[in-house]
Amino acid sequence: MVFQKRKQKILQILEQTGEADIHQLAVELGTSEITVRRDLNRMAADGMLYRTHGGATIIDPLMGAKAFENKAAVNVKAKDAICRRAADEIHDGNIIFMDCGSTVYRLCQFIRNKKIKVITNSLPVVYELQNSQVSINLIGGEVDRDRQAIHGKMAEGHISKYRATKAFLGVDGISINGLFAQSENEASITLALANNSKQTYILCDAGKIGKESYLKFAELNLINTIITDYDGADIALFKEKGIEVLKA
Repeated sequence: MVFQKRKQKILQILEQTGEADIHQLAVELGTSEITVRRDLNRMAADGMLYRTHGGATIIDPLMGAKAFENKAAVNVKAKDAICRRAADEIHDGNIIFMDCGSTVYRLCQFIRNKKIKVITNSLPVVYELQNSQVSINLIGGEVDRDRQAIHGKMAEGHISKYRATKAFLGVDGISINGLFAQSENEASITLALANNSKQTYILCDAGKIGKESYLKFAELNLINTIITDYDGADIALFKEKGIEVLKA
């Protein structure tokens, strides 16, 4: 069966069931799980479905924009390894901040059964943690449709009223020179979350290490810990700056 026919069949299955795992789709399509996984990644990048850890779901109106879907579907294996390690740092009774990053979002699957409170500006995080053990607080403010997140001065004011045990945040780049972002809105939210948390973790895959964008928004002393799959020379430099590095 060629890709176009597999694609139509996958969409038909998701339309009927809402979700499906890779093994189920492989059986239905009469093909290998490797082929199904490749098809799902391709379709997610085109905004046709939402890629989950073990399969796919139909895109829900609450999830909306393709921009977030595309980012969440990239480098899934590394992101899940990072988030699995991050989940080990979260314990019952913790109050945690989670931002709108696509890596941070993938933490949801590993914390659903923890008795914690999550404060977030991410609509996908709220959607994913519904009907779980987690108590959810959605930050108020203006909705950024592309990022599926809440940004703005009202959001920053909302964050300032809370104190978290731990914050789990993403960045567009991190180097020995500091933390970098592509968006002033996201940088402002990251600063607000970090400044109101006892301990701040950056979750980032190897591609973010050593990367510097046009906007440097903070020094490294804003954070306590980096969780990453990166295993290069910069690790020692971060440690010299007093940053704990946890390997995924």
